[in-house]
Amino acid sequence: MPPAHTALICVALPDLAVSTDEGQLSGRGLEGIYRAGRRLLARCRLSVAGREPLPVQARMVAADVARFVGTLRVAPDAGPDPDVVVERTRHADGTERITLRSSSPRTLRLPVEIALGTDLAELGSIASGRPGPELAPSVHAAGLRWSSAAGHVAVTADPPPADALASAGLLRWEVELPPGGTWSVELRVRLDGAGPIRAVGRGAASPFSPARAVSDKLGAEALLRTSVEDLQALLLRDPRHPSDIHLAAGAPWRCGLAPADALVAARMTLPLGTRLAVGTLRTLARTQLTGPGPRAGLIPGPLRDAGPHLPPGCTATEATLLFPVLLAEARRWGLPEQEVEELLPAAERCLEWLRTTVGDGTYLSDAQPTGPLRCETQAHAHRAALLGADLLDTYGRTGGLGLRQWAQDMRTAFRADFWADDLGGGRPAAARAQDGRLAPQLGSSAAHLLDTGLLGSGEAAPGLLDKVRTEQLARLLGSPAMDSGWGLRSLGAKETAYNPFGHRAGAVRVQETAVAVAGLAAAGHEKEAASLLCGAFAAAQCFGHRLPDMYAGEQRTEGSAPLPHPAASRPAAVSAAAAVLLLSTLAGIRPDAPAGTVTLRPFRAAPLGEIGLTGLRVSGAPFSVRVSRLGLAMVEEAGDGLQLGL
Repeated sequence: MPPAHTALICVALPDLAVSTDEGQLSGRGLEGIYRAGRRLLARCRLSVAGREPLPVQARMVAADVARFVGTLRVAPDAGPDPDVVVERTRHADGTERITLRSSSPRTLRLPVEIALGTDLAELGSIASGRPGPELAPSVHAAGLRWSSAAGHVAVTADPPPADALASAGLLRWEVELPPGGTWSVELRVRLDGAGPIRAVGRGAASPFSPARAVSDKLGAEALLRTSVEDLQALLLRDPRHPSDIHLAAGAPWRCGLAPADALVAARMTLPLGTRLAVGTLRTLARTQLTGPGPRAGLIPGPLRDAGPHLPPGCTATEATLLFPVLLAEARRWGLPEQEVEELLPAAERCLEWLRTTVGDGTYLSDAQPTGPLRCETQAHAHRAALLGADLLDTYGRTGGLGLRQWAQDMRTAFRADFWADDLGGGRPAAARAQDGRLAPQLGSSAAHLLDTGLLGSGEAAPGLLDKVRTEQLARLLGSPAMDSGWGLRSLGAKETAYNPFGHRAGAVRVQETAVAVAGLAAAGHEKEAASLLCGAFAAAQCFGHRLPDMYAGEQRTEGSAPLPHPAASRPAAVSAAAAVLLLSTLAGIRPDAPAGTVTLRPFRAAPLGEIGLTGLRVSGAPFSVRVSRLGLAMVEEAGDGLQLGL
């Protein structure tokens, strides 16, 4: 795949614009304007007086807007200083405004040319190195037009060009700039017959509350703002049910629905409201397999690489187990009862699939019945059984007792079967073969053992590890082998086949770093949690507050910066959502909307100093909280009837 780590990626799905920091679109690699996965424009090269502007700055203005600034020295007697500034503002929807500003003391007469071209190729073909041939344009209205079997696309300019040369794909203007004067042109890229498409996350359509963070440590406000913007940019609608929205996995590689990632991100963003959760659950419920057979109740999903020590894992298993968990936790954040009851049958089918697949056994295999028993799969299944049982009991459904008994039996067996003893106190195994052999490698998947979820009583569900082994796991996750200083490595630095750029072999994965922080904090291991949190926070500042889904697990040193992964998605739904979880974990917000209470268990050490979170949502009403430098939390805004729990 072509590298994307240095690209400026504007997203407002289904629209996408990928640019380099030069500002010119040259058609190399992924560069271009896309809609619904097809490149509408590959080349857009600007020249003024026969020269291209010298790039001086490129930055993201918003999730869907990038700004490029260049300079030119035009007048022959201008000396070494530039006398024309060129500013380009590019939007994901294919709109670009180009402005020339003169600082010359004399009037400048400048020929301005824009060379355009496209191949109308699909993103997948471009990413795999198979772009299409450049198409021949024709003059069309105030611009150019290209046609192929894939459709027709046109670029129009306002003001219209003085000349359009189809043979060269060129638009030309003769511009007169008085002293201190400006001139602008706006380009629009459109599919024939298609008007502007309003992105799902814009305006009133956004499912997220207008949350803000204010902290003693610079960057918290920018991190939350940027993350929410990225989440809004990645929103998609179910085409047959446009009121139901969900998140795409990330750009530029994964602009479609990935069930497990969509559920994970919706769960992490519950502090911003429950609308995304219900839209995601409804969308995936419609994909759930029905009818007789062992796969009934499964939510389909692809296989996913699991690193050098294990075969690929099944995201369908993960998604099916996450479904009842998200429903149970969305109810605690205030999902209306009628919507819970609407989705409960699909959750029941997920839980029935779990019981049917396990049968009389103790563990859940993934993805083949004879495959390894993965540590994180058991953690997902155990959590789904306990939170699902709570849901079934609350709504008078049967099956809760059997799920609890199975979870208890698995918990007892797991503590003996999945622990690899060594001289350092032991560790949880990454997986267990069917014959009992352990894969003892330590990786970030162990963090899922700390993610237990909350029961109906408001207390954390029991974990698969006892207190002593939880303390040992906390020490391991906080060790230099796992804590890179920028977040949690996906594989320990001392393990065989460790690779700091391996996306499951040593790279930092933001999702699992956030899971570890929340789990460690809930278990009372704040020192280790704070170290991982501050590392991820520092990495976010280095990435302009727009966290990729992964980056290299190189050890942090004085004056260093995290190394970007060339194949990472940025923005990515799980990393943007992880920022919401990291910041809300600082306040330890534990809502119980059905009981009308909310409990706060903040970090006592206040690793980011005093922090205030405003504009969150509990029970559909605004909720704001402040944590002091002494680690004391205070609710500043809440809905009527919501009480502070113990």
